Amino acid sequence: MSELLNPVVLSVLVLAALSLARVNVIIALLLAAVVAGLAGGLSLESTFSTLVGGLGGQGETALSYILLGTLAVMVARSGLAEKLIRRVMPLLRGPRAMVLFGIAGVACLSQNLVPVHIAFIPILIPPLLTAFDRLQFDRRAIATALTFGLKAPYLLVPLGFGLIFQGIVAEEMTRHGVEISLREVPLAMAIPVAGMVVGLAVAVLVTYRRPRVYAMPGIGPAAGPSAGRGADDDVDASSGDENPALRWGRGDVAVLLGLVVTLVLQLVYGSLVIAALAGILVVFLARGESWKQGDPIIDRGVAMMGTIAFIMLVASGYAAVLTETGAVETLVEAAAAWIGDSQLLAAVLMMVVGVLVTMGIGTSFGTVPVLAAIFVPLAVSLGFSPLATAALIGSAAGIGDAGSPASDSTLGPTSGLNADGQHNHIWDTCVPTFLHFNIPLFLGGVIAALVL
Repeated sequence: MSELLNPVVLSVLVLAALSLARVNVIIALLLAAVVAGLAGGLSLESTFSTLVGGLGGQGETALSYILLGTLAVMVARSGLAEKLIRRVMPLLRGPRAMVLFGIAGVACLSQNLVPVHIAFIPILIPPLLTAFDRLQFDRRAIATALTFGLKAPYLLVPLGFGLIFQGIVAEEMTRHGVEISLREVPLAMAIPVAGMVVGLAVAVLVTYRRPRVYAMPGIGPAAGPSAGRGADDDVDASSGDENPALRWGRGDVAVLLGLVVTLVLQLVYGSLVIAALAGILVVFLARGESWKQGDPIIDRGVAMMGTIAFIMLVASGYAAVLTETGAVETLVEAAAAWIGDSQLLAAVLMMVVGVLVTMGIGTSFGTVPVLAAIFVPLAVSLGFSPLATAALIGSAAGIGDAGSPASDSTLGPTSGLNADGQHNHIWDTCVPTFLHFNIPLFLGGVIAALVL
């Protein structure tokens, strides 16, 4: 029982309890850091000086998020996302399952090719509710498809938000003594993401394949002026000739060029800061946006991504406090003695810790520094390979996005599907995504840790 008094254990328990009690994640991280510092013998002043000193650990990541948020605002202002969606949606007509897989595919693009995150959902989903309801789609299947597209790409593909997430994993592992390159992280995450693919297939083809009737399809004040019609009712979705707002102009070309530059420079430099900054400058120079609009655009970008960026900074400081107490080493020694040589038991316990921490916080990006501070030393002591360690950290962190009531990956789909008040956030989004993605991620993380 003495292990329960370890500063790291006490701190993580406090963090999990506060997060599950819906305390703001930044406040929860700060209070958990205080518990870790004081329990580890640090003074209050030393605890906060260490925390502040550790903020710089994710400075580049936070800046990447701000710049990507700014680029997303430019895309949203131009209407480019809506134009692209209007041209893609006619291709999705067909069998029910194919439409749902197509929605998942479109959602995948929001994480890398057109990095707008959840901003596309209010554009795509409310106008289609009438068509979905007329065909008796189960909205739980649509929520599952959308969440898959918001999660799987950044776990597996090192572009856009994936470059941020996988960069954090590689950086934090290296910071704690295990060298791994960015290009190796996708290999580590292949098995867990394969589990998510299976979960999506089960949701679409088995769990939610039966028709479901909704009382007032597609009607609601939140759905916007086009909510009363479906995709089939568009006069010409592929050309937008009947709607001048959907015609392409110089601004659209400028934003599209900025996205291309961003994508290419990610591949060339492996830095989202360089790529996103260059993309933003291209949009300004090509007169897609006026320089005079720079302040409001960046303000909106900060508003969109600033909270997540700051959470990552504070999480990095929190991890620094855990390390400074020296309690991580003590915990690792005690855990290794208790677990023995069982890598299976160790992997399961680490994934359980990941569920407790990340489900409460609701952001996989912000929890990687916290998990790495604990997982990396323990994984080394038990002989896990760098790939296995990355799989454990990535999978445990990824669990925080699906099924968590506080996650963008669940809040986003609910915001679109509940436009007419007929979609419950917990039971129609969080529970389905938890069952179909978090369970496969849990199992996939454990399997990957044992075979890699």
